[in-house]
Parts: sequence; structure tokens; C-alpha cells
Amino acid sequence: MESLKEISEYILEKDFFGILMHISPDGDALGSAFSLCRALQSIKKHAKILCSDPVPEKFSYMNGFIKQEEFNPQCLISVDVADEKLLGDKLKSFEHKVDVKIDHHKFGANFAKLNFVDSKSAANCEIMYEIILSLGIEIDKEIATCLYTGIATDTGCFKFSNTTAKTHLITSKLMDLGISADKLNEKLFIKKSRKRLETEKLINNNLEYFCDGKCAITSVTLEEMEALKISENELDGIASIPIETEGVDIGVVIKEKTSNFYKISVRTTDKVDAAEFCKIFGGGGHSRAAGFSSTLALEELKKEILNKLGKYLNF
Repeated sequence: MESLKEISEYILEKDFFGILMHISPDGDALGSAFSLCRALQSIKKHAKILCSDPVPEKFSYMNGFIKQEEFNPQCLISVDVADEKLLGDKLKSFEHKVDVKIDHHKFGANFAKLNFVDSKSAANCEIMYEIILSLGIEIDKEIATCLYTGIATDTGCFKFSNTTAKTHLITSKLMDLGISADKLNEKLFIKKSRKRLETEKLINNNLEYFCDGKCAITSVTLEEMEALKISENELDGIASIPIETEGVDIGVVIKEKTSNFYKISVRTTDKVDAAEFCKIFGGGGHSRAAGFSSTLALEELKKEILNKLGKYLNF
């Protein structure tokens, strides 16, 4: 794996960048991409963000931080992408062409020419903070806002076990740059639309408990989303709902992305390694938050998850 210095030197040699994110981009992926894009544009480089899915409405404030440009990228940089298959169908043509991978996931493939992965970082935006400084670029209020967004969302507003002293040190420096942390926290974690509340009600209604209450599984299908007129945006962050139940050590959310294609999000306590569990299904992630995808029918998928999970919980 390359060093921070090698990554920075390589980037500074290029002028036209395409910044790639994973499907269903979360706050960390978006914060990483937008902060890097703005940083590169600030030193007169040409940069644009590429993703198979649109930016969720709750993160749309970052759209105003960058200039929209059209050009053919000379250098492709993936951020917060553990594996190329997570780029999605719209970016499939970029597979095997990524120049730089910047990531923090425990399990993944070094698919780029140059790879920088630090699984000890709570958020990819922690790495991005260091990279932008290594590039010799001054972090302004807008870049700081993007970085804060990624760090805050990937740590559950600093509640998750991945939060470290380094996380707080970086955040304090971002706050010194004048970001409105209170307003961002309200937007990201407190205020909810009516549709979002309907989504949470659906998720809770579909919740099932197994293994003497140690496992909670819920699901949301396309049919249910259409009936309630729920958009993909309203599903952001629902993965944490099952694990909030007292006594639950592993929470599973099954989301139908397209007909009979499911994205599974897993959240755990320190008694279960989420990344190790999801690796069984060809997925990955972090020790407390991971995921995988499947084309099994919903009920068959639940049975398969429970079958494998029993070994982890001694059932």
C-alpha cells in the first residue's frame, strides 16, 4: 500500500479528476467526494463527482460547494469504496481503471493503481482531512463542512465505538474553521420529514426477533415503498433501527433495491463482528457496521441469514 506522501504527489501531477463514490452514497462517501472536489478546484484543478445514484436531499447543501464541470477525467479517484462492484451499474465502465483508492474499510480489494486504506479511521473523511493537508491545500469553511458531515454520520454523531480521540481532535479543528455544527447536527440527526417517520414506522412494524432476542431482522420491499410513496432518500440511516433494541447484538435491515435484488445492512454490538459475518455472503465493511447484497427471495434470504447467524450467537 502506498503512503500518504506518494498518493499526494501522484494527485498533484494530474489536472483532470473524476471522483467516484459507491452506490447509495452516505454522508461519509459524499463528504469525502465533495471535500476533495472542492479542494482540487481551489488549486485550479478540474474535478467532478461521479456516482450511480443521486445525492440524497438531506446532503444537497454540498452541491453548492463545487463547480459543475464537463470533461474527460485523466485520473480516477475512488473514495469510501471498499470494492469496485460497489460502484454500481452507471460507473461499471470505470472498473479496472481506478488510479487512486482512498478508503477506511476493514475488508476490501486493492483494485486501484495506488491504494491508501486506513481501517483505524472512524470515517473516510478523517483520511481525506489528512490528504487535503498533505496536498498543501487550505481547508476552508465549505471543505470543513463536508468533512464534518462524513465524520459525524459515520460515527453516529460521535456515539459509535469507532469514535476515537483523533476523531475529536480533527472535529475540533474543523469547528475552529467556523462550521455550524449545531445546525448540521439538527439537519442530519434530529429533524425528520413525515415520510421519514412513516418509513421508521414501517421498519419497526416489520421487525422480527430471533435467537432469544439477540437478533433483530426487518425489511422493506419495493411494493411497500411504492404504497407509502417512500423515496430512496427516506431509507438513509435506517440500518441502525434494529440494533437500538435492548438485548439485540445484531440488527439486520433488508432493503429491496430493484426487483428481487436486496441490499442487506448489518449493525452489531461488540459481541459480533459485522464485517466478518458479512464476509460469509461476499460483503464487508467495519466491525460494527457492514453489509452485502443478495438475489435470494426475501424469506429464503432471512432463513440463510439466520442459519449462518446461529453459529455466531451459539444457537
